[in-house]
Amino acid sequence: MKQYVIGLSLLAATALCSAAAPVAKIQAMLAKPAVLCGRFDQTKYLSGMKKPLLSNGRFCVVNGKGVLWRALQPFPDTLRLTRDEIVHFQGDRVAMRLDAKQEPTVRMINSVLFSLLSGDLSQLHKLFEVDGSADANSWRVALKAREPALAKAIGAISLEGGAYVKNITISEESGDKTNIVFSAMQTGEAAMQPEEAALF
Repeated sequence: MKQYVIGLSLLAATALCSAAAPVAKIQAMLAKPAVLCGRFDQTKYLSGMKKPLLSNGRFCVVNGKGVLWRALQPFPDTLRLTRDEIVHFQGDRVAMRLDAKQEPTVRMINSVLFSLLSGDLSQLHKLFEVDGSADANSWRVALKAREPALAKAIGAISLEGGAYVKNITISEESGDKTNIVFSAMQTGEAAMQPEEAALF
């Protein structure tokens, strides 16, 4: 679940990339819709295993409400992040609920997530070293956690995109690597399927 949470936290905040140089150029390229949904394809490389683990599904980012991450293959799995909690669904059943008031990790993840959504970059500068570049139609950003505990949990992160985040790569200290590709982006209330809207 950790890679889902990290991926969601980064995806949710297209404002994230404005923390990187050149700030103005990347900021101008990014779309900031109230609702963004699309497809994700995730490839997880585990050290010691030859074949990667593949999964895919849908995501929705709703400004002011949270993020929904629905794995469809190889098996259904849903994660919802809001300001106060992270909820893991298996079918219609709540398999796990983490309260931000009780779990420091949840509080940290949600703090980053919502500082990105609100465009508050001060939190990012405290937590990450940020490097980036941009050309006419695309940008690249690299994040490196400043604190050892966060670095151990997350590792190094790179993002690529244009109007939206298109690719996230997470390289963990253990040697594991996760690549998430986003596609089929849609915006507006109609982008959400009825069952997705119901979860908010």
